[in-house]
Amino acid sequence: MYKIFLVEDDRGIAEAIAAQTALWDMETVCVKNFREVLSEFTACAPQLVLLDISLPCYDGYHWCREIRNISKVPIIFISSASDNMNIVMAMNMGADDFIAKPFDQSVLMAKINAILRRTYDFGQSSSIIEHRGAVLNTGDGSLVYKGEKVDLTKNEYRILLGLMQQKGKIVSREKLMELLWESDEFVDDNTLTVNIARLRKKLDVAGLPDFILTKHGMGYLIE
Repeated sequence: MYKIFLVEDDRGIAEAIAAQTALWDMETVCVKNFREVLSEFTACAPQLVLLDISLPCYDGYHWCREIRNISKVPIIFISSASDNMNIVMAMNMGADDFIAKPFDQSVLMAKINAILRRTYDFGQSSSIIEHRGAVLNTGDGSLVYKGEKVDLTKNEYRILLGLMQQKGKIVSREKLMELLWESDEFVDDNTLTVNIARLRKKLDVAGLPDFILTKHGMGYLIE
């Protein structure tokens, strides 16, 4: 089931879109706090975003930039401000399409389905995992915190992915070594220790101290 994140302050339009997408076996999650669009987006981890321009607090352009900093997820603007300048601005900021209000629901669904097919049927899907504001993009292996990208090696990415996928659970050293063995490099216990240390240093410098906890005799934990 595809998940859609909807950023629309007109409740009637939001409910109509949610009802229409449900007919296509899609789940639509509507934003609740217009000051926390980015955090709600990361928690939702959708396959597509529908975004209005005129919104409370910050406009749609602002949130499009914020989302593009951490994700390549398809974004469709839906707005009555459909003059050429707004359409050009939306596309230049990373939007994949623009639909003018008022729109026919069948046209909206046709565009949504077309973008979903192009993105996920013929290409690789991109998903994100968020914790404490740090966003790990499994599509390109990047880590972003407060708008700043943290460069990770292949092994550091595999370790962080393994831990973030098991948030709240202890991951043993043996399991992490299995993840590293998937690469072409030789991995032993010392290699894991070195990679953990380097990863922690990068996280500390980025402003994420104690992001990875050690549970002595058991493994590592992100809580």
